[in-house]
Amino acid sequence: MGGAVYPLQNVARVYTFVLHPRRKEATLAFLKRSVFALLTGLGFTLFAGTANLFSRERETLEGLTQFVWIAVAAAALYFIVDWLRVMSASSHFVLAVESNGQSTALVTGETGHLNRLVHQIAHAIENPDAELRVRVERLTISNPRNYYFGDAVNMYGGSNNVGMTAA
Repeated sequence: MGGAVYPLQNVARVYTFVLHPRRKEATLAFLKRSVFALLTGLGFTLFAGTANLFSRERETLEGLTQFVWIAVAAAALYFIVDWLRVMSASSHFVLAVESNGQSTALVTGETGHLNRLVHQIAHAIENPDAELRVRVERLTISNPRNYYFGDAVNMYGGSNNVGMTAA
């Protein structure tokens, strides 16, 4: 995939799924960050206003307050751009190849092609004499944390306790 080669004996799982952006989490993070920035700006303004009553350095405090609000505006702009990047991201139908180690490779393409590829890889794994050589395009995602990667499997204590939630 791209420049990587996955030996079939190291492939643990091959499957397809729809990779969805984490829009809900992005919206909640945007709201939390924005509220925090706004409260920081308001708190500093309140502090500076109170300090102004007892200080002779009013111009310094006013300049510092303006700087804080410029920083809050810059942070808000960054938060909006980051949020819009996730909100405008599209879902992708992908093929995932997981190895015995920690690596996972994602491939995007047409649904039928990826499903056929899953069957071809599974056939090659089950039949070691078979030869499979496929070159595929790769999916480039700017920030993987913005996407759901299939099911989340959680195991809680003891034995035979397995819970699975659909992502």
